[in-house]
Amino acid sequence: MTDHTPRPTIGWAGTGRMGYAMVARLLRAGHDVTVYNRTRSKCEPLRELGATIVDTAGELADRDTVFTMVSASKDFAEVTLGEHGILRQSAKPPILVDCSTVSKDVSAQVRAEAEQVGTALLVAPVSGNAKVAKAGRLSMVASGPREAFDETESLLTTIAPSVTYAGPDDVARLVKLAHNIFLGVVTQSMAEITVLAEKGGVSRAAFLDFLNGSVLGSVFTRYKTPAFVNLDFTPTFTPELLRKDFDLGLAAARELEVPMPVAALTHHIVQQSVGRGHDDTDFAVLLSEAAGCAGLTLASENADVSDGLSPAS
Repeated sequence: MTDHTPRPTIGWAGTGRMGYAMVARLLRAGHDVTVYNRTRSKCEPLRELGATIVDTAGELADRDTVFTMVSASKDFAEVTLGEHGILRQSAKPPILVDCSTVSKDVSAQVRAEAEQVGTALLVAPVSGNAKVAKAGRLSMVASGPREAFDETESLLTTIAPSVTYAGPDDVARLVKLAHNIFLGVVTQSMAEITVLAEKGGVSRAAFLDFLNGSVLGSVFTRYKTPAFVNLDFTPTFTPELLRKDFDLGLAAARELEVPMPVAALTHHIVQQSVGRGHDDTDFAVLLSEAAGCAGLTLASENADVSDGLSPAS
Protein backbone atom coordinates (compact mmCIF):
# COMPACT_ATOMS: atom_id res chain seq x y z
CA MET A 1 0.00 0.00 0.00
CA THR A 2 1.58 3.26 -1.17
CA ASP A 3 1.11 6.75 0.21
CA HIS A 4 -1.37 7.39 -2.62
CA THR A 5 -3.54 4.35 -1.87
CA PRO A 6 -6.61 5.17 0.26
CA ARG A 7 -6.52 3.49 3.66
CA PRO A 8 -9.23 0.88 4.18
CA THR A 9 -12.15 1.70 6.41
CA ILE A 10 -12.17 -0.52 9.49
CA GLY A 11 -14.95 -1.94 11.64
CA TRP A 12 -14.29 -3.43 15.06
CA ALA A 13 -16.61 -5.57 17.21
CA GLY A 14 -15.53 -6.19 20.80
CA THR A 15 -13.66 -3.68 22.95
CA GLY A 16 -12.91 -5.51 26.16
CA ARG A 17 -9.47 -5.12 27.74
CA MET A 18 -7.65 -6.47 24.68
CA GLY A 19 -9.94 -5.15 21.96
CA TYR A 20 -9.81 -1.63 23.37
CA ALA A 21 -6.00 -1.56 23.36
CA MET A 22 -5.83 -2.96 19.83
CA VAL A 23 -8.32 -0.43 18.46
CA ALA A 24 -6.40 2.37 20.15
CA ARG A 25 -3.28 1.39 18.21
CA LEU A 26 -5.15 1.62 14.90
CA LEU A 27 -6.66 4.98 15.83
CA ARG A 28 -3.34 6.43 16.93
CA ALA A 29 -1.91 5.33 13.59
CA GLY A 30 -4.54 7.47 11.85
CA HIS A 31 -6.97 4.78 10.69
CA ASP A 32 -10.71 5.29 10.24
CA VAL A 33 -12.28 2.89 12.76
CA THR A 34 -15.95 2.32 13.55
CA VAL A 35 -16.53 0.40 16.78
CA TYR A 36 -19.28 -1.73 18.29
CA ASN A 37 -19.33 -3.20 21.79
CA ARG A 38 -22.24 -4.92 23.52
CA THR A 39 -21.73 -2.64 26.53
CA ARG A 40 -21.45 0.70 24.75
CA SER A 41 -19.94 2.56 27.70
CA LYS A 42 -16.77 0.45 27.44
CA CYS A 43 -15.95 1.81 24.00
CA GLU A 44 -17.13 5.41 24.43
CA PRO A 45 -13.65 6.67 25.50
CA LEU A 46 -12.35 5.62 22.07
CA ARG A 47 -14.36 8.47 20.60
CA GLU A 48 -11.72 10.86 21.95
CA LEU A 49 -9.16 9.04 19.78
CA GLY A 50 -11.35 9.45 16.70
CA ALA A 51 -13.51 6.31 16.69
CA THR A 52 -17.09 6.28 15.46
CA ILE A 53 -19.38 4.33 17.82
CA VAL A 54 -22.38 2.34 16.53
CA ASP A 55 -25.19 0.46 18.28
CA THR A 56 -25.14 -2.88 16.44
CA ALA A 57 -22.51 -5.14 14.92
CA GLY A 58 -24.43 -5.03 11.64
CA GLU A 59 -23.60 -1.35 11.23
CA LEU A 60 -19.97 -2.38 10.64
CA ALA A 61 -20.81 -4.43 7.55
CA ASP A 62 -20.08 -1.67 5.01
CA ARG A 63 -16.47 -1.32 6.19
CA ASP A 64 -13.60 -2.61 4.02
CA THR A 65 -12.20 -4.80 6.81
CA VAL A 66 -14.00 -5.82 9.99
CA PHE A 67 -12.23 -7.18 13.07
CA THR A 68 -13.88 -9.18 15.85
CA MET A 69 -12.37 -9.64 19.32
CA VAL A 70 -14.86 -11.36 21.63
CA SER A 71 -14.61 -13.66 24.65
CA ALA A 72 -16.46 -16.81 23.60
CA SER A 73 -17.65 -18.87 20.64
CA LYS A 74 -21.29 -17.88 21.13
CA ASP A 75 -20.33 -14.20 21.01
CA PHE A 76 -18.44 -14.68 17.73
CA ALA A 77 -21.47 -16.44 16.25
CA GLU A 78 -23.77 -13.67 17.47
CA VAL A 79 -21.79 -10.71 16.07
CA THR A 80 -21.38 -12.42 12.70
CA LEU A 81 -24.46 -14.61 12.16
CA GLY A 82 -27.00 -13.24 14.63
CA GLU A 83 -30.03 -11.12 13.74
CA HIS A 84 -27.88 -7.98 13.65
CA GLY A 85 -24.74 -9.85 12.59
CA ILE A 86 -22.08 -8.53 10.27
CA LEU A 87 -22.75 -11.21 7.64
CA ARG A 88 -26.55 -10.76 7.76
CA GLN A 89 -26.59 -7.27 6.22
CA SER A 90 -27.11 -6.25 2.59
CA ALA A 91 -23.54 -4.90 2.54
CA LYS A 92 -20.77 -7.40 3.31
CA PRO A 93 -17.15 -6.63 4.26
CA PRO A 94 -14.63 -8.09 1.80
CA ILE A 95 -12.48 -9.27 4.73
CA LEU A 96 -13.43 -10.40 8.23
CA VAL A 97 -10.56 -10.80 10.72
CA ASP A 98 -11.30 -12.70 13.92
CA CYS A 99 -8.80 -12.22 16.76
CA SER A 100 -10.79 -14.24 19.30
CA THR A 101 -10.11 -17.73 20.66
CA VAL A 102 -13.19 -19.78 19.72
CA SER A 103 -14.09 -23.37 18.91
CA LYS A 104 -13.23 -24.81 15.52
CA ASP A 105 -16.87 -25.78 14.94
CA VAL A 106 -18.17 -22.23 15.31
CA SER A 107 -15.25 -20.90 13.29
CA ALA A 108 -15.97 -23.41 10.49
CA GLN A 109 -19.64 -22.36 10.47
CA VAL A 110 -18.77 -18.67 10.20
CA ARG A 111 -16.14 -19.39 7.54
CA ALA A 112 -18.62 -21.36 5.41
CA GLU A 113 -21.26 -18.64 5.61
CA ALA A 114 -18.71 -15.92 4.96
CA GLU A 115 -17.53 -17.68 1.81
CA GLN A 116 -21.12 -17.94 0.58
CA VAL A 117 -21.52 -14.15 0.69
CA GLY A 118 -18.05 -13.37 -0.69
CA THR A 119 -16.29 -12.47 2.56
CA ALA A 120 -12.84 -13.88 3.30
CA LEU A 121 -12.34 -14.97 6.93
CA LEU A 122 -8.88 -14.45 8.33
CA VAL A 123 -8.18 -15.91 11.77
CA ALA A 124 -5.65 -13.79 13.68
CA PRO A 125 -5.36 -14.42 17.45
CA VAL A 126 -2.74 -12.56 19.45
CA SER A 127 -0.30 -13.30 22.26
CA GLY A 128 -0.18 -10.70 25.00
CA ASN A 129 -2.56 -8.55 27.00
CA ALA A 130 -3.72 -4.94 27.01
CA LYS A 131 -0.53 -3.62 28.61
CA VAL A 132 1.60 -5.56 26.12
CA ALA A 133 -0.53 -4.16 23.29
CA LYS A 134 -0.05 -0.61 24.56
CA ALA A 135 3.71 -1.18 24.71
CA GLY A 136 3.72 -2.36 21.09
CA ARG A 137 4.87 -5.88 21.99
CA LEU A 138 1.97 -8.07 20.83
CA SER A 139 2.56 -11.13 18.64
CA MET A 140 -0.04 -12.38 16.17
CA VAL A 141 -0.51 -15.58 14.20
CA ALA A 142 -2.82 -15.58 11.17
CA SER A 143 -4.38 -18.17 8.89
CA GLY A 144 -6.87 -18.15 6.06
CA PRO A 145 -6.73 -17.05 2.42
CA ARG A 146 -3.22 -15.82 1.63
CA GLU A 147 -4.63 -12.99 -0.47
CA ALA A 148 -6.63 -11.68 2.51
CA PHE A 149 -3.54 -11.86 4.71
CA ASP A 150 -1.43 -9.96 2.18
CA GLU A 151 -4.10 -7.28 1.88
CA THR A 152 -4.44 -6.77 5.63
CA GLU A 153 -0.84 -7.34 6.72
CA SER A 154 -0.12 -3.64 7.20
CA LEU A 155 -3.12 -3.36 9.55
CA LEU A 156 -2.07 -6.47 11.45
CA THR A 157 1.46 -5.19 11.97
CA THR A 158 0.05 -1.89 13.26
CA ILE A 159 -1.66 -3.90 15.98
CA ALA A 160 1.10 -6.47 16.56
CA PRO A 161 4.61 -5.83 15.22
CA SER A 162 5.32 -9.58 15.13
CA VAL A 163 2.92 -11.30 12.71
CA THR A 164 3.26 -14.89 11.46
CA TYR A 165 1.25 -16.41 8.60
CA ALA A 166 0.66 -20.06 9.59
CA GLY A 167 -1.31 -21.38 6.62
CA PRO A 168 -4.89 -21.90 5.42
CA ASP A 169 -8.22 -22.15 7.22
CA ASP A 170 -8.15 -22.26 11.05
CA VAL A 171 -4.63 -23.48 11.82
CA ALA A 172 -3.87 -20.22 13.64
CA ARG A 173 -6.44 -21.17 16.27
CA LEU A 174 -4.53 -24.36 17.05
CA VAL A 175 -1.31 -22.36 17.31
CA LYS A 176 -2.97 -19.99 19.80
CA LEU A 177 -4.42 -22.85 21.86
CA ALA A 178 -1.01 -24.53 22.02
CA HIS A 179 0.48 -21.19 23.08
CA ASN A 180 -2.06 -20.67 25.86
CA ILE A 181 -1.68 -24.20 27.18
CA PHE A 182 2.06 -23.49 27.42
CA LEU A 183 1.23 -20.17 29.11
CA GLY A 184 -0.70 -22.01 31.81
CA VAL A 185 1.92 -24.71 32.27
CA VAL A 186 4.76 -22.14 32.51
CA THR A 187 2.82 -20.02 35.00
CA GLN A 188 2.04 -23.01 37.22
CA SER A 189 5.66 -24.15 37.11
CA MET A 190 6.87 -20.60 37.85
CA ALA A 191 4.48 -20.46 40.81
CA GLU A 192 5.70 -23.76 42.24
CA ILE A 193 9.41 -22.97 42.05
CA THR A 194 8.86 -19.47 43.47
CA VAL A 195 7.01 -20.98 46.44
CA LEU A 196 9.80 -23.53 46.89
CA ALA A 197 12.42 -20.77 47.00
CA GLU A 198 10.41 -18.58 49.38
CA LYS A 199 9.65 -21.39 51.78
CA GLY A 200 13.38 -22.03 51.90
CA GLY A 201 14.04 -18.42 52.93
CA VAL A 202 14.58 -16.61 49.60
CA SER A 203 12.53 -13.51 48.80
CA ARG A 204 10.43 -13.69 45.67
CA ALA A 205 12.12 -10.54 44.35
CA ALA A 206 15.59 -12.08 44.71
CA PHE A 207 14.61 -15.44 43.24
CA LEU A 208 12.87 -13.94 40.22
CA ASP A 209 15.69 -11.46 39.65
CA PHE A 210 18.02 -14.46 39.34
CA LEU A 211 15.59 -16.39 37.14
CA ASN A 212 15.05 -13.46 34.80
CA GLY A 213 18.79 -13.04 34.31
CA SER A 214 19.32 -16.72 33.53
CA VAL A 215 18.84 -18.61 30.27
CA LEU A 216 15.38 -19.57 31.53
CA GLY A 217 14.28 -15.96 31.92
CA SER A 218 11.90 -14.65 29.27
CA VAL A 219 9.74 -11.68 28.33
CA PHE A 220 6.90 -13.50 30.10
CA THR A 221 8.72 -14.28 33.37
CA ARG A 222 9.91 -10.67 33.56
CA TYR A 223 6.44 -9.37 32.78
CA LYS A 224 4.82 -11.50 35.49
CA THR A 225 7.46 -10.67 38.14
CA PRO A 226 5.70 -7.58 39.64
CA ALA A 227 2.48 -9.57 40.08
CA PHE A 228 4.35 -12.41 41.79
CA VAL A 229 6.46 -10.12 44.00
CA ASN A 230 3.79 -7.60 44.99
CA LEU A 231 0.72 -9.82 44.69
CA ASP A 232 -1.00 -7.46 42.27
CA PHE A 233 -3.61 -9.71 40.68
CA THR A 234 -5.43 -7.01 38.74
CA PRO A 235 -6.86 -9.06 35.87
CA THR A 236 -5.07 -9.14 32.54
CA PHE A 237 -6.22 -12.69 31.68
CA THR A 238 -8.45 -14.57 34.09
CA PRO A 239 -8.31 -18.21 35.22
CA GLU A 240 -11.77 -18.63 33.68
CA LEU A 241 -10.51 -17.56 30.24
CA LEU A 242 -7.43 -19.74 30.66
CA ARG A 243 -9.67 -22.69 31.53
CA LYS A 244 -11.64 -22.12 28.32
CA ASP A 245 -8.44 -22.33 26.29
CA PHE A 246 -7.37 -25.51 28.08
CA ASP A 247 -10.81 -27.00 27.37
CA LEU A 248 -10.46 -26.24 23.65
CA GLY A 249 -6.78 -27.19 23.44
CA LEU A 250 -7.14 -30.54 25.23
CA ALA A 251 -10.17 -31.34 23.05
CA ALA A 252 -7.93 -30.79 20.01
CA ALA A 253 -5.27 -33.00 21.59
CA ARG A 254 -7.77 -35.82 22.07
CA GLU A 255 -8.92 -35.51 18.48
CA LEU A 256 -5.33 -35.59 17.21
CA GLU A 257 -4.34 -38.40 19.62
CA VAL A 258 -1.64 -36.32 21.31
CA PRO A 259 -1.06 -37.20 24.98
CA MET A 260 -0.56 -34.10 27.15
CA PRO A 261 -0.21 -35.28 30.76
CA VAL A 262 1.46 -32.11 32.09
CA ALA A 263 -1.15 -29.92 30.42
CA ALA A 264 -3.96 -32.10 31.78
CA LEU A 265 -2.69 -31.72 35.35
CA THR A 266 -2.35 -27.95 34.92
CA HIS A 267 -5.90 -27.87 33.55
CA HIS A 268 -7.08 -29.48 36.79
CA ILE A 269 -5.22 -26.87 38.85
CA VAL A 270 -6.69 -24.01 36.81
CA GLN A 271 -10.15 -25.54 37.27
CA GLN A 272 -9.51 -25.73 41.01
CA SER A 273 -8.59 -22.03 41.00
CA VAL A 274 -11.86 -21.13 39.26
CA GLY A 275 -13.82 -23.36 41.63
CA ARG A 276 -12.30 -21.53 44.60
CA GLY A 277 -13.73 -18.25 43.36
CA HIS A 278 -10.82 -16.81 41.40
CA ASP A 279 -12.95 -15.96 38.38
CA ASP A 280 -12.31 -12.22 38.17
CA THR A 281 -8.64 -11.96 39.02
CA ASP A 282 -5.41 -12.45 37.12
CA PHE A 283 -4.25 -15.99 36.42
CA ALA A 284 -1.08 -15.13 38.39
CA VAL A 285 -3.26 -16.10 41.36
CA LEU A 286 -1.92 -19.61 40.65
CA LEU A 287 0.96 -18.43 42.87
CA SER A 288 -1.40 -18.07 45.83
CA GLU A 289 -2.90 -21.47 45.12
CA ALA A 290 0.57 -23.08 45.08
CA ALA A 291 1.51 -21.28 48.30
CA GLY A 292 -1.67 -22.43 50.03
CA CYS A 293 -0.96 -26.05 49.13
CA ALA A 294 2.52 -25.62 50.68
CA GLY A 295 1.18 -24.07 53.87
CA LEU A 296 2.81 -20.74 53.03
CA THR A 297 1.08 -17.42 53.68
CA LEU A 298 2.09 -14.80 51.14
CA ALA A 299 2.51 -11.07 51.73
CA SER A 300 3.37 -8.34 49.26
CA GLU A 301 7.08 -7.53 49.25
CA ASN A 302 6.32 -3.96 48.10
CA ALA A 303 9.43 -4.05 45.94
CA ASP A 304 10.21 -1.82 42.97
CA VAL A 305 10.61 -4.45 40.24
CA SER A 306 10.39 -3.99 36.50
CA ASP A 307 7.97 -5.80 34.20
CA GLY A 308 10.47 -5.53 31.34
CA LEU A 309 8.07 -3.58 29.13
CA SER A 310 8.52 -0.09 27.78
CA PRO A 311 6.17 1.77 25.43
CA ALA A 312 7.12 1.58 21.79
CA SER A 313 8.44 4.83 20.36
